[in-house]
Amino acid sequence: MNREAQNSSGTVAALQAAYGPPSQEAFGSAVFVEKLSAGDGLERAALEKYRYFVGDLWTRYGEDAWMEPWQEVYVRAGDADHDILAELSRISDRDAALSVPMILDVAPDALSAVFDAPAITDLRVYTLGDGGAMSGLLIAAWSAAGEEATFLTFLMD
Repeated sequence: MNREAQNSSGTVAALQAAYGPPSQEAFGSAVFVEKLSAGDGLERAALEKYRYFVGDLWTRYGEDAWMEPWQEVYVRAGDADHDILAELSRISDRDAALSVPMILDVAPDALSAVFDAPAITDLRVYTLGDGGAMSGLLIAAWSAAGEEATFLTFLMD
């Protein structure tokens, strides 16, 4: 992907080691990092990562199928504690909540190290899926300090 940041920080490297590097597998999980200025829009960038992750299946099943479950299910308030484990555990959307234990079981320390960093100024969680058997989450976080966004995609059947 163009504009992929070459982030070599230990925290993102640990997250990628646990959840996988950028891919177009459309199954499992992957971590993406991208330089992103404030005006670029975190949701737009998250949607680009979703499309990329799904790869050829996006056109095979059609955009409508992949976009049907897409919705924002959590936004971290500006004054909220940075506690991604608790935040994910409190998601009330039934479909989104099904993916949370599987994400948390993989590498909770790596999740916390990246998504609870003080530099994160915007964090959002979206639901993913194919409108049928596959469902999951996308966590999108932006750091104003480095003008960098980190995305964790998770999609299972």
